[in-house]
Amino acid sequence: MIKVVSVDHTREIEAAADAAGLTYATLMQNAGHAVAQRVIAHLANRPNARVTVLVGAGNNGGDGLVAGLVVAQQTKALVRFYLLKPRSEDDVNFVAVRNANLSVAHASDDRDGRVLRNMVASADVVVDSLYGIGLKLPLRPDAAKFLHTINQALNDTQQPEQPQGILISPINPTSRLHILKPYVIAVDCPSGLDCDTGELDSNAIRADETVTFISAKKGLLEFPGAEAVGDLHVATIGLTDDFPLLKAIEPTLADASIASLLPARPLNANKGTFGKIMVVAGSSNYVGAAGLTSMSAYRSGAGLVTVAAPQSVVAALCGHFLEPTWLPLAETKGEIASKEATALAKEISTYSAALLGPGWGKAKSTHDLLVKLLKQKLPPLIIDADGLNLLSDIDKWWKQLPAETIITPHPGEMGRLAKVTTVDVQADRWKIAAEKAVEWKVILVLKGAHTLVAAPDGRITAMPFKSDALSTAGTGDVLAGLIAGFLGQGVAPFDAAALGAYVHGLAGEFAAITQGNTRSVTSGDVLNAIPDALTALTTP
Repeated sequence: MIKVVSVDHTREIEAAADAAGLTYATLMQNAGHAVAQRVIAHLANRPNARVTVLVGAGNNGGDGLVAGLVVAQQTKALVRFYLLKPRSEDDVNFVAVRNANLSVAHASDDRDGRVLRNMVASADVVVDSLYGIGLKLPLRPDAAKFLHTINQALNDTQQPEQPQGILISPINPTSRLHILKPYVIAVDCPSGLDCDTGELDSNAIRADETVTFISAKKGLLEFPGAEAVGDLHVATIGLTDDFPLLKAIEPTLADASIASLLPARPLNANKGTFGKIMVVAGSSNYVGAAGLTSMSAYRSGAGLVTVAAPQSVVAALCGHFLEPTWLPLAETKGEIASKEATALAKEISTYSAALLGPGWGKAKSTHDLLVKLLKQKLPPLIIDADGLNLLSDIDKWWKQLPAETIITPHPGEMGRLAKVTTVDVQADRWKIAAEKAVEWKVILVLKGAHTLVAAPDGRITAMPFKSDALSTAGTGDVLAGLIAGFLGQGVAPFDAAALGAYVHGLAGEFAAITQGNTRSVTSGDVLNAIPDALTALTTP
């Protein structure tokens, strides 16, 4: 897992590394090489590409100098440097660039910004190594003006020579206009973003990808700043996970190593080996929730999934979903009748995990059902969706939950549970997730871009995914089913929540690829992409 740190902590780690013999100069070389490899990867099969490196006055600019020099040495690209401030004659990296006879322009010689605009607008790749992680907002007027000029240049369009015209139909166009923008790679942090808070200046340079060093910075994962990060790459630049200051950090960013949490699949297994999951879901208004959650649990590898739902929901779904077993329940106005609580609790006790809440509705019958169920002996438990809304109406509800119950609120549900506004939740997602997981003694999955998973012992892990592909009804049901499936297979609650959230986010990425865009993705597409996500995680 990748650690998530503050800017000050990053500097402490760098100082400790320097004292231990991994010098600042070496760290800079390693950082520059890491950025260069990303530039080179983007320039594959483009021998005549142009690269512009925007060089700041500090160490971030030094990283850019190294990166540009490496690109020039290893490719045929035309590499140019634009220096915000003059570099010292003692700067070995600047001297190396100058000795290599690479083109260097200085802001002090470019009073009207014409050279800057031309170098940016004409580039195939722009490397932003201006301000890095040390920037604090608000920007000074001169810095804001400088970034504004760069953004104007980035938005200048480059048109191939072809007839001009109006695009009437993409299938049979009168002409097609290709707008080619420079690809922006940010060094450590996009310029104009506060890497501690996620605050973003209106003139910030928005990157297509960001290469950050040693660990992820919290501000790169916080909105609005996360919008400017693009794809995030974390380069360790020579520091291993067991480096003391790094090892001591608790917050993490999940990566593909999370595959190690997947339960084993012995060849002599049977369905009982992989757990029995009870999904209590659905109402006449939300029929699909029961189908999505149960099939998602199956896709996780669960051995058997039973759906307990109102009789009308079972009748509507059982012909479409052949894999689940069904437990029809009496209903009150389309929702599960509260009188079913005792019999349901007895049935649930034989299962390895239970999921409560998806599609329940918020009537008195389901409220009473939840109150009665929580007084019974229950297996490892997940509460989602309407189950959370009903929970929020119960006084000191967290005292009635089994140990390490997993709850999966979106920001609105989190606000209701914590008795704060959604705005308050979004203002500092990390803080409220960490604090409430400890206070409530639950595994808390705070959904959204960079979903957070927090534990009662203070652990917190962020997911690397931010995609509007998951911003559609039913994707939360898919997530809840995945977590239930992993939990029922014996994965520890925190690990099951993190693993489910990661597979869910990755499935969203695959679903968008299959559909050709994020706009058209449905929850069913995400469900169907779970096998692709698991294949990617388990393929060497």
